[in-house]
Amino acid sequence: MTVLVVTNDFPPRQGGIETFVRALCDELPDPVVFTSHTSADKSYDRTLDFPVIRDRTSMLLPTPRVTRRAVQLLHEYDADRVLFGAAAPLGLMGPALRQAGAQRIVALSHGHETWWASLPATRQALRRIGDSADAVTTVSAWCEQRIARALSPKATIERLTPGVDTARFFPGCGGDEVRERLGLRGPVVACVSRLIPRKGQDTLIRAWPRVLAAVPDAVLLLVGGGPDRHRLETLAKPLGDAVRFTGAVPWQDLPPYVDAADVFAMPTRTRRFGLEPEALGIVTLEAAATGKPVVVGDSGGTADTVRHGETGYLVDPYNPVATAVRLIELLTDPGRAQAFGRAGRAWVEAEWTWARSGAKLRGLLDV
Repeated sequence: MTVLVVTNDFPPRQGGIETFVRALCDELPDPVVFTSHTSADKSYDRTLDFPVIRDRTSMLLPTPRVTRRAVQLLHEYDADRVLFGAAAPLGLMGPALRQAGAQRIVALSHGHETWWASLPATRQALRRIGDSADAVTTVSAWCEQRIARALSPKATIERLTPGVDTARFFPGCGGDEVRERLGLRGPVVACVSRLIPRKGQDTLIRAWPRVLAAVPDAVLLLVGGGPDRHRLETLAKPLGDAVRFTGAVPWQDLPPYVDAADVFAMPTRTRRFGLEPEALGIVTLEAAATGKPVVVGDSGGTADTVRHGETGYLVDPYNPVATAVRLIELLTDPGRAQAFGRAGRAWVEAEWTWARSGAKLRGLLDV
């Protein structure tokens, strides 16, 4: 049974959704991907063992032309299952693909569908998407609560969480080499994420003077690139080398940077009057898999990624003092930090595997 995957979120673009969709493709027996064009996509696509068809545009939208192309690919590859990498807006093509012969349609939802559920016009569109799919999936309990109220009673909503590749993210996966290369001698708190306001790197910088007062040789390592870098560098300038910026790091090279930390921290927050939440935060689970205690901002579905007081802490992402208190606690109590790290690794190995996610998806698609 061939599955046509229709998505805007696919490598070589980097991001949590891209990682999610790409990994799910490996769990499907015979996927065909229809996605948008991006830089360096041809060389990436040559590394895959399934076909990827790129549209000429940099963003797929459910226009008549794109819908006709999706229908054509459904017939060309004799596909009878459809997976939308993001429910909104691509799921609006569901009725046309159903009419063209799709037997099962599953639409993945992430974070942005929650604001679709909040606004009148987009709420109606989301309802149509839910009615045309056999299942709409959500990545967290918080997302499910927000999206479910916009769907009609006949819609089916299921939890489908991402997994963690514990063969890539594990204790000792290269952190010593990163620390040596970057000259990191003292305790390290790392945040691995795009530099955007929602991820809360500025809260970490504002917390850092308090951390340094308790742990003078501590270093804050901000891993990633993004549009907020200049503002963050300006904010961190008075702290000198106590705050380090690595710039963008390729996805395949990220595990050693996580492993280089003593504590992982990402005080992510909800912005834009609730319309820009953190749906889950897979990088937090990757850090837990690497054996790191985590300090995470309480936003959207992030509570699903940490067992508060067991694998790490949830904090108020707008409160640098509260964030500093938790960081200091873990940096000055290595025994507790290591116990949290071991508990996090065991939890991810038991409940956050791609095999588990793949089995759930195959069941929803009936393949």
